[in-house]
Amino acid sequence: MAQQATPVRRARLGRALGPEPTAVSGVVLLLPGGEETSARRPSPMMATASVRALGRRLTRAGRAEGLVSHVVHYRVRGWNGSEAHLASDASWAADEVVRRYGDVPVCLAGIDMGGRAALRAGGHPAVNSVLALAPWLPEDDVAAPPEPVKQLAGRRVLIVHGTNDARTDPELSFRLAARAKKTNRGICRFEVHSDGHALHQHRHEVLALAEDFVLGSLFGHSFSRPVEDAFAAPPPLGLRMPLAAGFGQSLRR
Repeated sequence: MAQQATPVRRARLGRALGPEPTAVSGVVLLLPGGEETSARRPSPMMATASVRALGRRLTRAGRAEGLVSHVVHYRVRGWNGSEAHLASDASWAADEVVRRYGDVPVCLAGIDMGGRAALRAGGHPAVNSVLALAPWLPEDDVAAPPEPVKQLAGRRVLIVHGTNDARTDPELSFRLAARAKKTNRGICRFEVHSDGHALHQHRHEVLALAEDFVLGSLFGHSFSRPVEDAFAAPPPLGLRMPLAAGFGQSLRR
């Protein structure tokens, strides 16, 4: 009896979060966390739980503008060194957006290892913005090339990191942002003081900041004053911008 071939794993887009608008004019691709090394298939519910709250918030806020959000389901859990599987899947997802919706702007929004995937895949032609929450980044290694940043040129980029993050080092995201800022003025970074990796302590403020950034980047809304100031400030000020308690309660657009 012939041996049956193992089916090839493929990335896929989850169902649109919330009612899909009649005319789509902007897309958020939600990139869940992952592992440094793993060939195992992701657990759908556990892997996507962290990004669904963000996606629902963005979908509600941007529905009138024609915003649609999809979770990206990876082929495997791991980044896996030079294979960079999660970044490849993010690029595939951007291609899929173009196939489905045409020439619309895309924001890659990732958490943890998904934040690294968003930053790495940010050079895709359809992507105009990148949101990285508590991104996992590799430790500096003189024997290895640094995490690339040239692909972020011309994109709006927002990094958000808790200062008490024990899983992903906030200093590494600062260093990446500092390198990227040299060739891209459209990058800023907010620090959530006393918060940890999951950013639960200031969840409302983080979601409000994400909403402000995504709607401004995809649809040309004016950014709130703190975000405008962060983009305009020279390093390190605009890359260590504190996220104020109560952010989002009275946004000035």
